Amino acid sequence: MKDAMYKASVLMEALPYIKEHFGKTVVIKYGGNAMINEELKASIASDVVLMKYVGMNPVLVHGGGPDISAAMQEANIEVKFVNGLRITDEATMKIVKSVLAEKINRNLVELVNNHGKLAAGVIGDDGLIRARKQPSDVDLGFVGEVSRVMPKELIDIINGGLIPIIATVAVGEDGKTYNINADLAAGEIAASIGADKIIFLTDVAGLYQDFNDKTSLISELSAAKCRTMVDEKMIAAGMLPKLTGCLKALDEGVNRAHILDGTIKHALLLEVFTEQGVGTMIT
Repeated sequence: MKDAMYKASVLMEALPYIKEHFGKTVVIKYGGNAMINEELKASIASDVVLMKYVGMNPVLVHGGGPDISAAMQEANIEVKFVNGLRITDEATMKIVKSVLAEKINRNLVELVNNHGKLAAGVIGDDGLIRARKQPSDVDLGFVGEVSRVMPKELIDIINGGLIPIIATVAVGEDGKTYNINADLAAGEIAASIGADKIIFLTDVAGLYQDFNDKTSLISELSAAKCRTMVDEKMIAAGMLPKLTGCLKALDEGVNRAHILDGTIKHALLLEVFTEQGVGTMIT
């Protein structure tokens, strides 16, 4: 009986948050080392399904950095990054598309659909994400920046009661496929569909004032303070695309952005349905 009463109290604690988020669209960017552990992947898929069943509209946007790097190493292709962006020649682009579309996207769709016919896979270069070549002092190859998102397909999927799961490659103005940083793409997608919030699942606890000081985790900050940290280069290169994605979404009307440690089991549910929350929230 005590166990049952405890479960009931947990559900009642979640009730105000279920009411608050009912009918709201939430973009979840999933990537990093949180994608490697199979148990964690299944847990995140079930969290997204629960969000759907309590009346939210989750949209899952994924990268695949560790898997792409592993595939490149197997192909004896050197892995290089500039400001958090992967240098992508033609051979690398083929690997990126294969890993994202044929491996990761398909796997995530299957994990969600283990709970019912709930997910629809979307590959960005089918027309969802349009891109232009990323400007840079260093030639990044087939790395693009989002020029626009064509959201009708996503809105149709959501209105059809399904969860879009999006692989972040894009079609360029030249008709070629471009590698798009998933953090930046998630911000653009959230803005294009009028999401209520965007959540970045990564492999660190959140944003730190000083990354080497684990007591300096920032629980909440304003978009203005976040922009200052970006402009003054107060953050690690790997966090830069995430914060840029946060700011893009907030600038376009998304209410809140969150950075969470996706290696914590049920971090999504803790953030959305409990008073305490986890990670860093940007408003």
